[in-house]
Amino acid sequence: MTSSTLPSRRLSVAPMMDWTDRHCRKFHREITRHTWLYTEMVTTGALVYGDVERHLRFNEEEHPVALQLGGSDPKDLATSAKLGQQWGYDEINLNCGCPSERVQKGAFGACLMAEPQLVADCVKAMRDVVDIDVTVKHRIGIDDSESYDFVRDFVGTVAEAGCKTFIVHARNAILKGLSPKENREVPPLKYEYAYQLKRDFPQFEFLINGGIKTLDEIDLHLQHLDGVMLGREAYHNPYLMAQFDQRYYGDDTQVKTREQVLEAMIPYITAQLAKEDRMKLNSITRHMLGLMQNLPGARGFRQTLSDSKKLASGDPRLLLEAAARLSPAVLA
Repeated sequence: MTSSTLPSRRLSVAPMMDWTDRHCRKFHREITRHTWLYTEMVTTGALVYGDVERHLRFNEEEHPVALQLGGSDPKDLATSAKLGQQWGYDEINLNCGCPSERVQKGAFGACLMAEPQLVADCVKAMRDVVDIDVTVKHRIGIDDSESYDFVRDFVGTVAEAGCKTFIVHARNAILKGLSPKENREVPPLKYEYAYQLKRDFPQFEFLINGGIKTLDEIDLHLQHLDGVMLGREAYHNPYLMAQFDQRYYGDDTQVKTREQVLEAMIPYITAQLAKEDRMKLNSITRHMLGLMQNLPGARGFRQTLSDSKKLASGDPRLLLEAAARLSPAVLA
C-alpha cells in the first residue's frame, strides 16, 4: 500500500509482546480488513546485530501493518527504521510506554518520557531516513509525575521533531514496584488527558489505548479523538473486530462467520508448517483460542485447540474439529 491508499488509524490493535507476531496478525486480518496491526516491539539491537529476516518478515496481506521499535540511540533507530521501510512496513512506531525492568535496563520504553528531547532526536533521526510515518506510543506520565503538564510538554517537544501521530496509553507507568501486568491495571485510567491533548494540539493525530473493551466505548472515544487502539480485548475476544470494517470504515463487504475465519486460516497454516520444519501447530493456533469467546461451547473449543496430543499431529483441520464443539447455529 502507498500512503495515499492506507486506511485511517480509526481502529488498531496494540503491539503486545509474545502475542502480536505475524501469525496473530494474519489471523486478525481474516477478521478485519482495514484495522491497523502492530508488531511486537522489536529492539534496535535485534535488528542491528541480529537476524533481520526473523524479526521483520511478515505476510503481505497484513497491510496496513506498523513496526514498533524499542531503543534510545538515534543512529540505531534510524538504521532500524530504514530496514522497516525496506521490508515494506507502513509505519514506524517508537515505544515510549513499556514499563518492564528489562526494557528500562536498555534505557528505553516508558523511561524515555523523562527525556523528551532525546525522544525528539530519535524521531528526527528516523524521519530523516524514511518516507513512511514515524509515530510514538507513550503513557500520560511516569511514577508520581501525574500532572497533565508533563504529558503536554512531552508531546510538544516530540512534535517539534516532526511527529504528527501520538498513541496515548492513558495511564501512568510505574517504573519501580509494579510488574508490567500491574502497570496495565493499577494506575488509574485518565482518558481526559488524551482528550485534552487533542484540544491543545488539534493539528496532530491522537489515538487512545488502555482498558477499552466494547463498541460503545470505542464510539465514545471517537467523539473526542482520531482513533482507538485495542490491546488485550482484541487478543482475548478477537471477533469483536468483525464489525470494525462496516462500522468504522464504511466497508459493506459481508462479515465472515467464525467458521469462515477458521477455514481461511487452514491453507495458511498448512503452508507455514510446510515451510518450516520446526514450526509447531500451536505456534499459530494459540492466538485463536478466544475466537469463540462468550459463546456456548467456547470452553470445549479452547480445550480441543489446547490438547497437546491433537496438536502434535500437526493437522490444521484441528480447527474444524474444535469448531464442531459448538452448534452450527452458534457459529453463524
